[in-house]
Amino acid sequence: MASWQMSVVAAFTRLAYQRRFISEEAGLRTLARPKGPSGPPSAIKRRYAVSTSQTHGFDLHRVRPSGPDTGVTVIYLHGGAYTSEIVSQHWALVGHIAARTGHEVAVPIYGLAPDHQGLAALSFVTAVVADLVAEGRRCYLAGDSAGGGLALLAAQAVSGEAGGVAGVTAIAPWLDLSISNPEIDAVEPHDPWLRRPGLRPLAAAWAGSLSLQDPRLSPLFGDLSCLPPVQILVGTRDITLPDCRLLRDRLPSSVPLTYHEKPGALHVYPLLPVPEARPGREAVVTHVQSTTRLTHP
Repeated sequence: MASWQMSVVAAFTRLAYQRRFISEEAGLRTLARPKGPSGPPSAIKRRYAVSTSQTHGFDLHRVRPSGPDTGVTVIYLHGGAYTSEIVSQHWALVGHIAARTGHEVAVPIYGLAPDHQGLAALSFVTAVVADLVAEGRRCYLAGDSAGGGLALLAAQAVSGEAGGVAGVTAIAPWLDLSISNPEIDAVEPHDPWLRRPGLRPLAAAWAGSLSLQDPRLSPLFGDLSCLPPVQILVGTRDITLPDCRLLRDRLPSSVPLTYHEKPGALHVYPLLPVPEARPGREAVVTHVQSTTRLTHP
């Protein structure tokens, strides 16, 4: 059963955010909204050592906690339906991961629709992975919503390359840009945030001339056998749930999977101001720690 705080957040979300996705017209308005700032907030800069560089044409922020360098970088990819910038909730999770694991967290600010498209974002993220591996660092990919899908795509893209990635955490990932799973019909009325009509124009802008189910855009259709250990976190009031279950069922037994399905929880619940978020965040930390420990040279 969801907490009363989750119910309050659901009501607020329905009022404040669902209108962005309620119709195709609303989705087009969301797509046209000006982008916000992408730099780390002052709270992150005060607590951590933060460096920013222009890498492959985009900003890359690196957040380092105090203490010895572990040699591991968690690459965090923010959500926002591939059209909205990183926000304070994402930065709070970035700081939490850095503080609790002791690892550096790198935040690539990939280009957003409508000015940028999916293949460019994937190219940027895989280049960041390659650069970090060339520095001698081990990498772990994490992300939420659209960023969770991009994290899985990047892991698929670099599989087989020297270094690769140690693991992936995907929080309510967008796994299929076509949003065509018929099981979504039963979940959508209970999701106070996301609606398919408004998401479709965003997906089309992100895909450009490519099919929405191109495996370079929708990880559900890519090579799942090549993935490193995967962690999925999703709530039952989230239209990404059916595809998360489909990914769970399609992953071969050779890919270690840690799957968390939280009853009553909303989209990207570990980022929300609700009691359920804390065990979700700790689950992320635990998976990062255990997976990077297992892959330590």
